[in-house]
Amino acid sequence: MKQGGKDLTKGNEAKVILKFALPMMVGNIFQQLYNVTDAAIVGKFVGTRALSATGISFPILFMLSSMIIGFAIGGTILISQYYGAGKYKDVKKTADTLQIIMVGLALIISIVGIAFSKEIFVLLNFPPDNMDMAVSYFEILMSGNIAIFGYNSLAATLRGLGDSQTPVKFLILSSIVNIILDIVLVVFFNYGVNGAAWATVISYFMAYISDILYLNARHKMIRIDFSMRFDKNIFKKIIQLGLPSSAQMVLVSSGNLLFFSIVNLFGTGVIAAYTAVSRINSFATMPSMFFSSALTAFVGQNTGAGKFKRIRRGLYATMMIVGIISLFFTAIALLMPNFLMKLFTNDYQVIATGVDYFRKVSPFYIVFAMMFSYNALYRGTGNTLVPMYIAFVALWLVRFPAAILLALNLSFNPFQLIPVDFSRLWWSEPIGWSTGLILATSYYLSNKWLIQARKKATKMQAGHIISGKN
Repeated sequence: MKQGGKDLTKGNEAKVILKFALPMMVGNIFQQLYNVTDAAIVGKFVGTRALSATGISFPILFMLSSMIIGFAIGGTILISQYYGAGKYKDVKKTADTLQIIMVGLALIISIVGIAFSKEIFVLLNFPPDNMDMAVSYFEILMSGNIAIFGYNSLAATLRGLGDSQTPVKFLILSSIVNIILDIVLVVFFNYGVNGAAWATVISYFMAYISDILYLNARHKMIRIDFSMRFDKNIFKKIIQLGLPSSAQMVLVSSGNLLFFSIVNLFGTGVIAAYTAVSRINSFATMPSMFFSSALTAFVGQNTGAGKFKRIRRGLYATMMIVGIISLFFTAIALLMPNFLMKLFTNDYQVIATGVDYFRKVSPFYIVFAMMFSYNALYRGTGNTLVPMYIAFVALWLVRFPAAILLALNLSFNPFQLIPVDFSRLWWSEPIGWSTGLILATSYYLSNKWLIQARKKATKMQAGHIISGKN
């Protein structure tokens, strides 16, 4: 260990990645447990309409925050590479600049999101009879963006240093408080979806403030206070690394929104089923995403240190771990889909729709996991454009058109979308994931990523930080 972080360039690759990812994994379990509990409480105690109203808010929030998420990824890569190269002053500059960027952009996104909330829901074909409930829930969530993305910026900084435990401790505490507040505000005080939204906002502010207090008291390299300084050169480098990741997130989130707009055409019952299954899907796929975050930090440090054989071994170890986890979740989804759906609703038709969705999508969890592992490797070496291209092809050129062709009737007017069969809609998701995996694997086998990574590592050792350019 050096300068308050963790050295990921030494030791058995599988053990290092597992030890680094497990705290995030535990935090993810609690966070996803909250997401499932939140949806279950709303669905059981408020109703199907409320469940559908909460479901559409999350992809919209993800869409509006995509740029911030990309900057967080860029900050993790930059910090991990500086840390691997032993440039500790630059680590501090990056942490300061990232926090300032994230909080500033969160403010802008909150204002824009609240100002145009109803227009966004109308654009996405959301049923008018449920509009007011959905808009109210969404606007409350948007008011908490500073806490949500300020916390995420601190977590991204610490992951770059190899410290995945500190932010997770506060995330676990936040998730527990969130569940308790859900029960109190929704079940006992009957505040409906607004109560669930306020529970989320309050718990994230608690996590953010706790993280700041802890870091200022304990951490050697990071302080969150008025002494932070914005560095223009660091900002440019974060943009170079973060912009492609942001673009990828925009592609992913906007693709999900467009998919949701198709789901909305089939009515409240299908929206509720999609919302419920999406919560379980998040539970099943998020471990892969967190192990990928661990792999990105691992690859970043080892790129800075010039250890490329170790990078390959780290990739294979990650794939083995996430593959096992994915198969476990697939087995649960296939063996007990009815039980999972009954956690959210008592509506027979909603349950049947959700079960059909589970059976089509869950066998492809492992495909999603492998795709994310490859993309994490590319990001860790500073090559953030390739994952962006893969996301564009998989979502926009494959998944979305497949959804339209499978589930809708275009008639003679391509702008008139007529819902036909929502059961065929679910196939578009595994089709998109499979396309993404094929593209990611092909690029890996070409070894172009390795050639570019060697060149960038050489420049970095000479004093030039790795950029996001290819």
